[in-house]
Amino acid sequence: MNEIKRMSRAELACELIAMPDASIAADAIVSYASGAISASPSCEEQVSRKLSVAREVLMRDLAATMNKGPVMRSPDTVREWLKLHCARLEHEVFILLHLDVRNRLIAAEEIFRGTLTHTSVYPREVVKSALARNAASVLLAHNHPSGETDPSPADTVLTKQLVSALALVDVRVADHFIVAGDRILSFAEQGLL
Repeated sequence: MNEIKRMSRAELACELIAMPDASIAADAIVSYASGAISASPSCEEQVSRKLSVAREVLMRDLAATMNKGPVMRSPDTVREWLKLHCARLEHEVFILLHLDVRNRLIAAEEIFRGTLTHTSVYPREVVKSALARNAASVLLAHNHPSGETDPSPADTVLTKQLVSALALVDVRVADHFIVAGDRILSFAEQGLL
């Protein structure tokens, strides 16, 4: 996966449009036409690789859109980026989107990785990360692999702690998103921020 992140846009495009190996393509056609649940492992690997490449292209395009103008002017772009980034994960991650004074994306960072049901988040590290990128504000996000968007009591307490800690260094928390599959809860929209 890291290999795909290092590829140039031209390399990604070439890989997307490259013709599959003829034997693998024939296997896929026969498998799917016959109603088989899946094709051969080599075919599945090739399909998975193409989907990963397409996902990377989409994430880069969405990030470029967030870099151009105020992020919250197009909240759907942020939501789509978050879905692509973490909706499919089987473990929790905590993400910071660092914004400049005009609310444009400076950087997106997966700052913590956890287990199926929990991620340890340390306010000190969140503050350090925001200061290192000279962020004026941040968007917080994490996923719930369970598929539930409802914030836990721990999510609410953590959000309040991060708002307080970041306020000490003049960094505003613009929102906190919980990603659960294709659904996203916004703390700001729910009046929880």
